Amino acid sequence: MAASAASTPLSTAQQEELDAVFDRARAALAVIETYDQDRVDRLIRAVAWAVANRSSFHRLVGMGIEESGLGDFDSRMNKRMKIRGVLRDALRSPSVGIIEEDREKGLVKYGKPVGVIGCVVPTTNPDLTPAGNAIYAIKARDVVVFSPHPRSKHTTFETVRLMREALEAEGAPADILQCITLPSLAASQEIMRRSDLVIATGGQGLVRAAYSSGTPAYGVGAGNATEFVDETADLRETARNCMLSKTSDFGSGCSADGNVLVPASRYREMIEALQAEGGYLATAGQRAALQAVMWGAEGHRLADTVAISPQQLARAAGFDIPSESRFIVVEGDGIAEDRQFCKEKLTTLMAVHAYEGGFEDGVELAKRLYEIGGKGHSCGIASTDDAHIDYFARHMPVSRIMVRQPNSKANAGSFTNGMPMTSSMGCGTWGGNITSENVSLRHYLNTTWVSRTIAEDRPTDEELFGEFYDPALESAEAAAATP
Repeated sequence: MAASAASTPLSTAQQEELDAVFDRARAALAVIETYDQDRVDRLIRAVAWAVANRSSFHRLVGMGIEESGLGDFDSRMNKRMKIRGVLRDALRSPSVGIIEEDREKGLVKYGKPVGVIGCVVPTTNPDLTPAGNAIYAIKARDVVVFSPHPRSKHTTFETVRLMREALEAEGAPADILQCITLPSLAASQEIMRRSDLVIATGGQGLVRAAYSSGTPAYGVGAGNATEFVDETADLRETARNCMLSKTSDFGSGCSADGNVLVPASRYREMIEALQAEGGYLATAGQRAALQAVMWGAEGHRLADTVAISPQQLARAAGFDIPSESRFIVVEGDGIAEDRQFCKEKLTTLMAVHAYEGGFEDGVELAKRLYEIGGKGHSCGIASTDDAHIDYFARHMPVSRIMVRQPNSKANAGSFTNGMPMTSSMGCGTWGGNITSENVSLRHYLNTTWVSRTIAEDRPTDEELFGEFYDPALESAEAAAATP
């Protein structure tokens, strides 16, 4: 991204827009910094409702799909529930004044704004991402400059416009939230440079640009969500979870199941369970055609087949599938760098891979798969064996593991689990990110620690060093004898 941005410098119009946007942002920041907790809580309710009510979100979803050509209307409509979840989490946490106190340690933490946040919006979530960012940012008393994806800029601009109207209706500066109208790679990079914090949700080029901008940044790593199945799994339940994850918004999210790893002894049974949930099992010839249309001769993922229906995907590959098919299943042909179907799909197709041997052999295969793609992001495990789940958690290089849940509907927060609600998920150092957490309210805050004295908390040397402690080496005589 950096190279592309450098080759197409900002136009005069873009430079003037950014100058004006950041002047207004700093002025709005001076106002919102003075608000108390009740004030910001009322504002986040207002901006959330402006977008998350059914009428508004219905219109925004339609705009986004028409503008970008990506996604599924029905499942994208369900994302307005994610906005409710973000609002729930934000309302339950303090952000102004004292936000945490530990009397035993004599510590008190105060929440402070981070300032101007530059948020880069992906084309797959042109409405959800701005709404979630806005709720957390306003709660933290920050202001936001949004950089929309050019392919869905009008949808993002309209989303921000609705939230600005809600702010104005509450007597707050509309410029707490702003969206540029002339987006480009260069404009995104300049927003990153000028901001106090960057939250970048998008491809790896974008995330690398965020980290090289000179501004503190939260980015996300690449996904390649995998469902790991053991001998104890309920395959009907697992297949349904895989279907729910794979078909959500036509598999556009990096959390959508791309791979299923199954014991060889249960492989055919798993294939049949997926077929019962609407999976179309591709033939060997159809698999080859799908690989060609999805990755091309050079092996690079092609954008034209991202987030489209299985029927469109099949037609692009030169064949037809039944109208009732909900996703396409291909049989895996191995886990290796040159095997494309073990990599991230971002569409309505998943690969099923068998593993030989026992559970631990399967985990080793899963680890190898994540070395090829998706390391640090997410995976699921279908198991009723707590010892297996514990072993899996100890060995997998991922930031989040969903147990018997649909990955793409659970790992970014759900009303039936305790994960923080978000649309941005860090992947830790595995994925080249600064955090392995779901990016949520605490990441939008600075904190001031106030420390008071407490009773001395100094263990003895015997307690600290255990069996390694040798009192003779601590004696005055030993010290005096040392040259």
